[in-house]
Amino acid sequence: MRRHPLLWKLALIQVSFCLLLTWIIWIWGLSTERQTYFLTPEERDYLAEYAQQAEDIWQQQDRDALQRFTRQVAAKENTWVTVLGPYLESLSNTPLTPEIYRQLTFMRQLHWPMSRRLQDELPYVSIPFPTHPEQGQLVIQLPERLLPSGLTPWTHVLSHGVMPTLLAALLGLLLYRNLVVPLNRLRDRADALRADDLDSEVPLPLIKRRDELGELAQAFEHMASRLRQSLNQQRLLLRTLSHELRTPLARLRIAHDSQLPAQQLRQRLDREIDDMQRLLEDTLNLAWMDTERTQLPSEPVLVLSVWEALCEDACFESGWSAERLPCLLGTECYVQVHLDSLAQALENLLRNAIRYSPPDGNVTLSGWREGDAWHLCLQDQGPGVAEEDLPNLFVPYQRLKGSIGEGFGLGLAIAQRAIELQQGRLWATNGETGLCMHLLLPAQKCLES
Repeated sequence: MRRHPLLWKLALIQVSFCLLLTWIIWIWGLSTERQTYFLTPEERDYLAEYAQQAEDIWQQQDRDALQRFTRQVAAKENTWVTVLGPYLESLSNTPLTPEIYRQLTFMRQLHWPMSRRLQDELPYVSIPFPTHPEQGQLVIQLPERLLPSGLTPWTHVLSHGVMPTLLAALLGLLLYRNLVVPLNRLRDRADALRADDLDSEVPLPLIKRRDELGELAQAFEHMASRLRQSLNQQRLLLRTLSHELRTPLARLRIAHDSQLPAQQLRQRLDREIDDMQRLLEDTLNLAWMDTERTQLPSEPVLVLSVWEALCEDACFESGWSAERLPCLLGTECYVQVHLDSLAQALENLLRNAIRYSPPDGNVTLSGWREGDAWHLCLQDQGPGVAEEDLPNLFVPYQRLKGSIGEGFGLGLAIAQRAIELQQGRLWATNGETGLCMHLLLPAQKCLES
């Protein structure tokens, strides 16, 4: 089951964007509002000082003095001022009219936001006596010079337009870096493949990502690798066939134009035709294994029985005795493979081992269990192979220096492809007495009870 990491990454980016946008509009906007609609601490202290003076006059002098004080403040601040008692009665000699009482219904505290009313009037501010707030309060219509400026149109544009736009641009940039840039790189690589540019083997940086795009890049690189491999095999196939077929055809032409007796001519023609037929069959077999890569049906196979059948044919062809082809595996060695493919691979390995073994040598098949697989080892007593040439053993049409026989270098390549089609591995190492061919094959599947 896929976890869809790219989906969660994009969701995280979007959630972060929404949270940041909410913070800008709400938190930052509220902070801006407090700075533009509220009185500063100095202004609140300034107005509270008037309330302190009014309280002192009320406690120490009479109503006339309080009336003179309110007139002085009104004249100084060019506004309206009065002092009220606990029941909103006037503490000075100036009576309050019904219109004033209606205005006092909307009085505000010093720590409240300040703005003009709908009638474009300045707000009325209630400032309780600092020492005895229950005895009275100073009410003043906020002076024009102290009225906060409030949010300007430019502030609204900045908080509700510019900042969200910048955040949206940042979100677009993140999405571009996480989606568009990787897809552009895949598109460029696809365009290169479409233009038959298959020589670039530098992997895409996307292949290291652990999300859907990383999986896509891995699949794309695998496809490109298969295309390069197929193209190289086609070139190698054409080059090899053109070379290998030219020689027997030339010999056929010479034999045809010669004055050989009919019996010798027939033998020569049969030999050359058999070589060309074997080359074509092996080449087509290898090409099918490389291009189709079908999942072969598997079954439990006893390796010992396969080996005994192969040894019977090998002894008939080579003249070896069965004692020189021992198998150290028991009846517990069952592998889950395609029988014909395993037999073909083992036959190629056995023939190759017999060819390079000394006249009195042995070829031994042994093995051991490794987890869910069987590790088989086919050991001969030949001269072995130079360490630097071991990887080239399984390259098609590759004949190493000192090769014996007239083969085309396809036997080991076909054997390796046959083993790989069964989810196995085939490789070679130099043993103590010769070359050792290692086969790692899946063990027999456990039967359900």
